[in-house]
Amino acid sequence: MLDEAEYDRWARMAGATLASAEGDRDRGDYNWACFKAQQAAEMALKALARGAAIPVYGHSVSRLMAVLEERGLRPGEDVRECAFLLDKYYIPTRYPNAWPEGSPHEYYTRREADEAIRCARLLIEWVSQTWRSLERGESTGREL
Repeated sequence: MLDEAEYDRWARMAGATLASAEGDRDRGDYNWACFKAQQAAEMALKALARGAAIPVYGHSVSRLMAVLEERGLRPGEDVRECAFLLDKYYIPTRYPNAWPEGSPHEYYTRREADEAIRCARLLIEWVSQTWRSLERGESTGREL
């Protein structure tokens, strides 16, 4: 049985976090835009998992995706590649000791922020389409 309220709760937060990432990008806070794009994707995947009563843990977007794939929810290759890209923005965007010197805000560019946001949006779209398929009782092996 699907839990629409739980899905909606997490999906709304994913959307709000993506909007916040866009604001950070527009202000030039590229490291935070990359991190929040990762967070938006993580929340979207957790929305799908929690709404479908699939237990998931952790913060790795690619690992969360793998758990969903094991349950037959298959993303396209672009979505899968975006999951791996976004994982790279989880820690080094926030912690100065991830870099040999300087601070994270000195290492990220607008191009990276744009790509992270694009990937998060693609992943959120896949989650939304997959959820709608689950609601209709359709096959979940559909790719985006």
